[in-house]
Amino acid sequence: MVAAPILLRAATPFGAATKGSGFSFCTLLLPLSWENEIVVIVLDGVYYALALVGAGGLVCWLTDPWFGTPLFVLALFCLYFFRDPQRVIPPGPVAVSPADGKVVAVRAESADLSRVSIFLNIFDVHVNRAPVAGTVSNVEYHRGSFHVASLEKCSTENEQNIVTVQGEGSPVVFKQIAGLIARRIVFDKKPGDQVATGERVGLIKFGSRVDVLLGPEWEIAVQPGQRVKAGSSVIARRREPEHGA
Repeated sequence: MVAAPILLRAATPFGAATKGSGFSFCTLLLPLSWENEIVVIVLDGVYYALALVGAGGLVCWLTDPWFGTPLFVLALFCLYFFRDPQRVIPPGPVAVSPADGKVVAVRAESADLSRVSIFLNIFDVHVNRAPVAGTVSNVEYHRGSFHVASLEKCSTENEQNIVTVQGEGSPVVFKQIAGLIARRIVFDKKPGDQVATGERVGLIKFGSRVDVLLGPEWEIAVQPGQRVKAGSSVIARRREPEHGA
């Protein structure tokens, strides 16, 4: 273990996050002994951790130190949950996973549309990234239910933020979907903003699901049961145009 910097990345919503509003990023650089890498933590996690540490200290003072231990453990978990690791973005005409997690569905939504669904458990990184480069053409927030995010009906029934990115040649849609525990969706961009492949665009707090909708020009490169990482795992490759078409 050697000294390495830790970046605290602030996610501060402008208005209600339930309307798919954006958040601004600011960073603090502090020394930390954590192998030989930069450790990035969304600042919201530090706020939660400090609150839990304070509550744990109060419980210890009023009762017995052992009673405060669960709160200290939860504080450490918040720091772990809100981690935001650096990722190597693959080059070329690819669509990357917008989230860490497990692929729970790959299926046709229609004759010209395929869906890749990714379930995030509470131990996965919850920072979301743009699947493709392009212009954010539309952002729609739909209120709904809070079913367990691994269920198929979540794609249509759960509360969700639907984002359309107009990439090269065709749009790609991805959905930030709330789950049973996740009740807060944060999105960093607005219509007209440019995004790069794998760029950080938002956050879903405490367990969730992300769906990606891709047209026929994309060849799906993942299958159910596969683990993926946001920004670095390729979920689809753009097909080469047919000569003479």
